[in-house]
Amino acid sequence: MRLRNIKGSEQIIATSSYVVQQPVLQKNNWQALFGNQFPIYLEIGMGKGKFLVTLAKRNPHINYIGIEKYTSVMLRAIQKLEQETEEITNLRLICMDAEAITEVFEKEEISRIYLNFSDPWPKDRHARRRLPSKEFLERYDNILKSDGQIEFKTDNRLLFDFAVEELKLTKWKTDQITYHLHQDSKMMTDNVMTEYEEKFSTLGNPIHKYIISR
Repeated sequence: MRLRNIKGSEQIIATSSYVVQQPVLQKNNWQALFGNQFPIYLEIGMGKGKFLVTLAKRNPHINYIGIEKYTSVMLRAIQKLEQETEEITNLRLICMDAEAITEVFEKEEISRIYLNFSDPWPKDRHARRRLPSKEFLERYDNILKSDGQIEFKTDNRLLFDFAVEELKLTKWKTDQITYHLHQDSKMMTDNVMTEYEEKFSTLGNPIHKYIISR
């Protein structure tokens, strides 16, 4: 369930130094924004930010961008960042709908994409809105480097099965796949858990994951 709209969240997002206010103006210029030539990793549907904050602190030579369309959720991510004792300079946030990512990122501008516990959009008529759908895979193809990868994690078996079937309709290939991540020692190497992953795995829900490339 999504957080309810929080009064004042729009103003906080509009004034946060972590949030890029006009991301379309940064297209093909993101490395200049970060002030370096490090690769850029993108999380779509970043939630409250635990995953990206952990990665950004762990990997200072990688730039991270988090996309979240819900202002109430983005607010939580900003609050988490502001609680850090030092500014995290290799992380930026964008409040937007992921359907517009090709308007914000240029071809081969992104090195890796993370999809973590995405909204399942359970009704069939909404299938194209699912982040691992073939429609979104086409968008990712337009911004990801030729040797880039996509990592997708979820506890929703129906969504994961859908995602695997969608791959058959595309040129994407599966590099790694598991239906029980926390019992797969290889894929658990360097695994960073999201808030949802911590919650669902504690309940005993198996976590599914794939890593794909072209």
